Amino acid sequence: MKTLPSRLVVSLFAAFVALPAFAQTVATVNGTAIPQARADVMISEQKSQGAPESEQLRNAVKEELVRREILSQEARKKGFEKNGSVQAQMELARQAVLIRAYLQDFVKTHPVTDADVKSEYDKIKAQLGDKEYKARHILVEKEEDAKAIIAKLEKGEKFEDLAKQSKDPGSREKGGDLGWANPAGFVKPFAEALTKLEKGKITTTPVKTDFGYHVIKLEDSRALKAPAFDEVKGQLKQRLEQQSVERHIADLRTKAAVK
Repeated sequence: MKTLPSRLVVSLFAAFVALPAFAQTVATVNGTAIPQARADVMISEQKSQGAPESEQLRNAVKEELVRREILSQEARKKGFEKNGSVQAQMELARQAVLIRAYLQDFVKTHPVTDADVKSEYDKIKAQLGDKEYKARHILVEKEEDAKAIIAKLEKGEKFEDLAKQSKDPGSREKGGDLGWANPAGFVKPFAEALTKLEKGKITTTPVKTDFGYHVIKLEDSRALKAPAFDEVKGQLKQRLEQQSVERHIADLRTKAAVK
């Protein structure tokens, strides 16, 4: 048997290496080639989830792709790709991939700057203020019920006992305890009443909100220490990116001709 000239071998090897990823194959199953690009995508996804680049990862991805190809070939033999429901699911999956690629590109081409993130941080910090409060409350449907509770409290009955009739399931069994919280986390009428109270005092009139009527007791307050900018920078950037995407989608929806 004649051997190929060394220059031809080198030439053929160079041509193979130069092939684009989609033209290379990771394996061939029953005559059907699995593109290297498919493996590259899976490896990239695994690495984004923390898997280290390794021969073990590449082999695991190859085996997974081989198994998928075998099963998809069997599914085609059964005619599943002609099934209407399966076709609809495949189209939804195709759309999801396209949408993800589009939105990733949108975020890349409409970057959130460090200045944007710092501005958001300063705004939230201002909204939070410099204090947080430990409070209890009792929530009832009618104003007269709230007034009756206040009267009982003024006569010496325990707040924790009366809290058992509260409509708020989250605090009712804890004596109305809301834990430590910032006023910004409450609806405005509740927050305003809470911040006006002195430590240990109870609202002398019911506080009306969309939820009903509240009787509030301030147990304590303390200085609020906001997290450092660098601690929350990543989360704030992600939040601003999501908001930007949502505005973009809403704008496209407004412009779309939908019948």
